Amino acid sequence: MSKVVTKRLKLVIEGGKANPAPPVGPALGAAGVNIMDFCKQFNDKTKAVQGPVPVKIDVYNDKTFKFRTTLAPMSHLIKKEIGIEKGSTTPGLTIVKKMTKAQIKSVAEQKLPDLNTDNINQAMKIVAGQALSMGIEVEDLN
Repeated sequence: MSKVVTKRLKLVIEGGKANPAPPVGPALGAAGVNIMDFCKQFNDKTKAVQGPVPVKIDVYNDKTFKFRTTLAPMSHLIKKEIGIEKGSTTPGLTIVKKMTKAQIKSVAEQKLPDLNTDNINQAMKIVAGQALSMGIEVEDLN
């Protein structure tokens, strides 16, 4: 009998810090996955990563699993790049900081493998849009 994916999970876990506590334990336990096995594999793979790590987990009918990690969320990369703790609570009304074209390009280059484009200019527009939605003023990209 072949393996069939019975459940797909998406979680965001601190790099190298997966443990059976929520959100990991309840999500994996409900899917019938060995939680400690996942935690050990995830922590081994992400021990050098600082910050949040999005992970996509495929659970198979025999309760085995495979997981893939992606880069940190774009908002995290933007905040790290310009040195702020959080975005504006009222985006569009309150500006928290300005982001230069060079900073936008830096984030776009980091996030490019996860985006639906191979074009750096398109990636920069995506980053600029995310920054605007966080209440960050962006330098003109032209």
